[in-house]
Amino acid sequence: MKILLLCAKAFETMEFSVFVDVMGWAHDDFQCDIEVETCGFNKIVTSTFGIPITVDRLIDDIRPEEYDALAIPGGFEEYGFYDEAYDEKTLKLIRDFDSLNKPIATVCVAAFSLAKSGVLKGRNATTYHLRGGYKQKELAKFGVNVINEPIVVDRNIITSYCPQTVPDVAFRLLEMLTSEEKMKLVKEAMGY
Repeated sequence: MKILLLCAKAFETMEFSVFVDVMGWAHDDFQCDIEVETCGFNKIVTSTFGIPITVDRLIDDIRPEEYDALAIPGGFEEYGFYDEAYDEKTLKLIRDFDSLNKPIATVCVAAFSLAKSGVLKGRNATTYHLRGGYKQKELAKFGVNVINEPIVVDRNIITSYCPQTVPDVAFRLLEMLTSEEKMKLVKEAMGY
């Protein structure tokens, strides 16, 4: 199995790294046939706090049928996250994964990419909830049924509140791809 980890400009490193770690533990310690492949608009993508990441593939070269799931970390608007998170290439990628009914896991404001693509219209989701819930109100404007919960799963799509939720999002994705039993083994081994 292969997970595509999309790194839009200004992604948050914490929201990125947990997917790598959880799936790495599952692969190396529990013989789960899972690998994570990163992609971005450029070979080097700079995170919100200035950490550069070299990605495996460019978004133009991605074929959704070669992957089993898509994961998208959120990022900071003031560093330009939405420049690529709202780009038509990102939106098409999301629509393609959803049309194939493949799991899509997002953290925090990455839910806005899903909403902008149209795949969340009429569906349940959540996003950043602090500071008066203003981001949740913005998400609702896309026709999303916003649920004020840390993690919301609607069929193949996982959305979440904020960086605190990242481990649980990654574990939910692992469960979707393997089993509840495998997920619990990895979770316990990692101290969660």
